[in-house]
Amino acid sequence: MNPVTPTPEQGAVLVRAMRLSLAVGVAMVAIKFGAFGLTGSTAILSDAAETVVHVFAVGFALFSLHLSLKPPDRDHPYGHAKIHYFSAGFEGGMIILAALFIFYESISRWMRGIDLENLGFGVLLTAATVVVNGVLGLYLKHLGKREGSLILRANGTHVLTDCWTSLGVVVGLSLAAFTGQTFWDPLLAIFVAVNILISGYGLLKTSFRGLMDQADPSVEARLVSILDRETTKRDLGWHKLRHRSLGDGYGIEVHLQFDADKNIDDAHAIASRIEQAIRAQLGPRAIVTTHLEPKKPEKDAHAPKLPPD
Repeated sequence: MNPVTPTPEQGAVLVRAMRLSLAVGVAMVAIKFGAFGLTGSTAILSDAAETVVHVFAVGFALFSLHLSLKPPDRDHPYGHAKIHYFSAGFEGGMIILAALFIFYESISRWMRGIDLENLGFGVLLTAATVVVNGVLGLYLKHLGKREGSLILRANGTHVLTDCWTSLGVVVGLSLAAFTGQTFWDPLLAIFVAVNILISGYGLLKTSFRGLMDQADPSVEARLVSILDRETTKRDLGWHKLRHRSLGDGYGIEVHLQFDADKNIDDAHAIASRIEQAIRAQLGPRAIVTTHLEPKKPEKDAHAPKLPPD
């Protein structure tokens, strides 16, 4: 079974979504640095710095998305979708760098002293970015889940991280404005940095698992359920299940055990139906390979006595 690449229409939808994310990210940078210029807020500066990192990460993600949409070729017979995991790892690493910068800037500004101005307008501008990024992040995660795109889901996670960062800034500035205590500004920035670190770690973990072909327990459970159902009703056996994520789909291998007198054409037709049942559950980009063998003890089935030439 050859890999099923997204249709041109599906690819166009994904690319448009990433371009929208990039355009919004650039606009957010301008707004946040404008708010920092008005207020002098450490939290806003930290938020703006995280957004700059986000824009670079989106640029790499857009490149990765274009590459992942290329069809399989001689050098990449399984396609190019593994770039999803590189993209998620890159984005996670960039998020962690932003968090470390926020830690440094918040503590150093706290020690130097804090002078805040125009807090009301700064809160208003930052609150606007919360709404925009919240809507965009949810849209990207929904679209990424629907289309099986880890790149979009990772980018949506980063956008929502940016949203939470900005929300923390709004809370910090509001507390500073109402209490007159400016320490709320760097304190909330530090809490925001912790949240960003957790998000970045999650993306790095996802990237590592995908690149190391770590089996997903939930996918394993679904495959076992499908195979048990499909083989039981046909009086077959199965074993040696293997599966891994390909970035936007799955690679699945399983051995099917037939009665020794089963016609090879009939056995092949049954195996094809089981493959179709798996793809119906896991999506059309699931690459299912079945190995047909007779119902014998495993050592006999895999080391048969061959007739002499």
